[in-house]
Amino acid sequence: PKLAAQADKLAVIRSLTTKEGDHGRGTFLVRTGHAAGGPLRYPPIGASLAKELGSDEAAVPSYVSISPYRAFNQAAFSPGFLGPKHAALTVGATDIYQAQSQNDGDYAQLQVDDLRPPEGTSDEQVSGRLKLWNTLQEGFLKEHQSPAPIAHDTVFRRAQRLMDSEAARAFDLAEEPANVRDAYGRGRFGQGCLMARRLLEQGVACVEVSLGTFGNGALGWDTHRDNFNAVKGLSAELDAGWGTMMSELDERGLLEDTTVIWLGEFGRTPKINRAGGRDHFPAAWSCVLAGGGIQGGQAYGKTTADGMEVAENPTSIGDVLATLCQAVGVDPDTQNDSELGRPIRIAEGRVIEELIA
Repeated sequence: PKLAAQADKLAVIRSLTTKEGDHGRGTFLVRTGHAAGGPLRYPPIGASLAKELGSDEAAVPSYVSISPYRAFNQAAFSPGFLGPKHAALTVGATDIYQAQSQNDGDYAQLQVDDLRPPEGTSDEQVSGRLKLWNTLQEGFLKEHQSPAPIAHDTVFRRAQRLMDSEAARAFDLAEEPANVRDAYGRGRFGQGCLMARRLLEQGVACVEVSLGTFGNGALGWDTHRDNFNAVKGLSAELDAGWGTMMSELDERGLLEDTTVIWLGEFGRTPKINRAGGRDHFPAAWSCVLAGGGIQGGQAYGKTTADGMEVAENPTSIGDVLATLCQAVGVDPDTQNDSELGRPIRIAEGRVIEELIA
């Protein structure tokens, strides 16, 4: 219902079609725009866009990934040939099967990964270690001016800058009133969407939030059994988090400068299996674009009546990512050089002009 009230801002692509029905390969494809395998380490679209839109001087990194589930394909979440300088800052990463909802009615806890000192370490010890590190690092860099040490130094110093900055407060959801936190939903996704809004207010270029509640025999949207009950719960969580985030961004005048994309790794079968579930189905599925740069209030493409095939405007992942680039003001033909010296476009697809505002 929250999203339905904002349908004028949504563009639903109903004709997405790929050939990757495996979780790991599908995840890699939608995140990078390229099939898994081969010698090149492709970066995710978030890293590529953050590189173009972000600032090296900002206290908060330009790319933040909240509650990413990386177990299916670690490479899909690495910065690829862009290097660690453009890796996502992760918050509450989940690499194993575990509950992703709140406990005992409390809010889900989302903390920046690898940003706190080891437990039991005093401020004096932390200060001493940083001074020692700076001395050793400066000496090392004088003798090693290759890309890897420089990138490592950049990432470490940015982490230090974040720890010491006021901008780090964007990760502290306790500053928000209880009624606002409740509107987003108390689970990891809802609280992640609230954190995303706070980060966007700080000028972070690219934020992603994953919805992967585990339970009832389902891994997130992987509803091979008991599909209807699982999707009902997932949709309620999605609606609260995404719908409230869009409303608050709109109220703050930020939605016109923020493009939203909702995307999974593939679709699900139109037919119900014997366990009352849906199986993997990459042949014909949907995704959504919304907000800034998007002409909302429309559905693009369609499938046959039985949902088994695309009947109009077949759309590739490359097309979706190219359209996303255009919407945020980045030329999809922008190139980055891979580690092999080969120029690679940010998005290998065509811009869907009908969706661009």
